[in-house]
Amino acid sequence: MPLPFLTADRAFDAADDVALPFDDRERWRRPYRPGPWRVGVAALVLLVASFVMLSAVVIALSGDVSAGAACLGVGVVVIAVALRLLRMGVWVSARGLRHTGFLITRTTPWAQIVSVRTVQQPVRWLGLPRTVQGQALLLGRRGRPQESVPPLLTTHGADFLGRVTAFDRAADTVEAWADEYGTR
Repeated sequence: MPLPFLTADRAFDAADDVALPFDDRERWRRPYRPGPWRVGVAALVLLVASFVMLSAVVIALSGDVSAGAACLGVGVVVIAVALRLLRMGVWVSARGLRHTGFLITRTTPWAQIVSVRTVQQPVRWLGLPRTVQGQALLLGRRGRPQESVPPLLTTHGADFLGRVTAFDRAADTVEAWADEYGTR
């Protein structure tokens, strides 16, 4: 019985992030995978949420339903924080480019984008105030100075810390989307 998924004639190193022909280009998609730092922090936050939810059940069963409901509310907020952490990043579609932060999401139509380029500059390390030398993917918009727009991606962010080749692939993909849809 042949097992084609285990044979050598199948390409194991094929690029997984290449858009398939049937993919809808109107849907928002992230052109890279979330990094291990982002996924790890979200997993820890979800672990804390599980303990909070368990304590909500224990508190509610002990007789104090209002405190159990309050603890349940805190657990739901903690789960929402973990999901928002996983949602952060750069998303692209045929309609434009979307930069999703923790609290703010900025969507820029392709018609307003002048340039998307990678530059060498001081970048924030994991979003903290400390800066280190790294690369950043910058967005140039019509009618706005370059300094007022935060970088889309950095080599020292939660998605690309220690993964320079993944940053290069993601930056190239976003630049390719910008060339295809925006800067004509």
